[in-house]
Amino acid sequence: MSERKQQWEDLPEATHKEPCPLCERPSGEFWAAEMSRRQFLRAGFTLVAIGLAAPPWLAQIARADTARILQGKKLPNDRILVVLQLTGGNDGLNTVIPYTDPLYYQARPTLAIPDTRVLPLEDRVGLHPALEGLKALYDQRMVAILQGVGYPNPNRSHFRSMEIWQTADPDGYSRYGWLGRYLDTLTDAAANPVIAVNLSQELPLALQARKVSVPCFASLSDLQLMTADPDLERTVKAIAQMETKPMQATRVIRESTRTALEAVERLREAVRNYRSSVEYPNDPFAQGLKQAAQIIATSSSTRILYVSVNGFDTHAAQARTHEQLLQRFGNAVRAFYQDLEQQGKADKVLLMVFSEFGRRVRENGSAGTDHGAAAPMFLIGKRVKGGLYGEPPNLRDLDSNGDIRMQTDFRSVYATVLEWLGGDPEAVLGKSFRPVQCL
Repeated sequence: MSERKQQWEDLPEATHKEPCPLCERPSGEFWAAEMSRRQFLRAGFTLVAIGLAAPPWLAQIARADTARILQGKKLPNDRILVVLQLTGGNDGLNTVIPYTDPLYYQARPTLAIPDTRVLPLEDRVGLHPALEGLKALYDQRMVAILQGVGYPNPNRSHFRSMEIWQTADPDGYSRYGWLGRYLDTLTDAAANPVIAVNLSQELPLALQARKVSVPCFASLSDLQLMTADPDLERTVKAIAQMETKPMQATRVIRESTRTALEAVERLREAVRNYRSSVEYPNDPFAQGLKQAAQIIATSSSTRILYVSVNGFDTHAAQARTHEQLLQRFGNAVRAFYQDLEQQGKADKVLLMVFSEFGRRVRENGSAGTDHGAAAPMFLIGKRVKGGLYGEPPNLRDLDSNGDIRMQTDFRSVYATVLEWLGGDPEAVLGKSFRPVQCL
């Protein structure tokens, strides 16, 4: 941990007068156009065997699928997971609001949302009034709200808690993320340079894998500049001119570099041709999900997309900031699913939304809230069994630190997602967790 981060973590929470020094992670654009695996298989096993009509890495994936069929095994499903990370610790109590509980208003004399403004749901809770976009999807039964999600012995450090969520390892310090471990279970994942894409400059720990490398793209302009770089062209030529039988290490570097460059070039071509008719707002939520939709529209090889948006560390003057964040979030999600509907792919995509922790029940002296523990998660999509899961937060039974108690271990939500993707949750998470029955 850097000295600045350590100093911040050592401060009492009430002294935080500005957002914690979390790294900005701008979103970006990156996508590809490929034939589907099933289309490729229909072209015939002979075509697959000799590797025609596809780059070598795509042919390798198709050959793996052919082998599965010949062995009587099922093909991997074509479902797609989009992860939206709300960085900084979203205030869950002002997102999914227990507006019929007088203790909520006692704990938050300035921050509580008046009951007349809440967007009511069933079971005595409602959404923040800024979440009209999300409420529209909830009314279509496309949103599962999982209440009270967390983990035992919660940690209030941004960096440690995010590490726990991204590794699914509250008791240790895993080198690999939960999605990275999932990718490593897929036998041909390492051959596919775009099986997962991170839409920011820095790879999150969640996508760190032992065998699979996940690309990061901060923006469409970065992709275009990289592929137009004369140094890159010289690199490609140098790779092509390498000895045909070099030493093993050089051969591995040559092949992996050529594979990655080949994938980037095909993505660049797809960028040139793709257009969406859906109007997205100009904010990090909308632009991140817009880019995810563009990848989904044009890359049949991509299965996981990761988007993160900063700004949720609301220690002071929370009301207006949080309202803006939630409004942008809700409107972006609504536009995203409008886009997917037009593509005809809305039933193949699951959006999972999480934050590293919630906020304290009581507001602080700076008209904000400090680091808390359990909070709601969202699973959004056409295959979701929409509704509320779990009980509203019990404000009469808080933990010793004044935080909402955990109802659901977040790894049960991950198990739900991994099953939906066709994975083995126990192999990825290290032990068995009961999935939430919302998919």
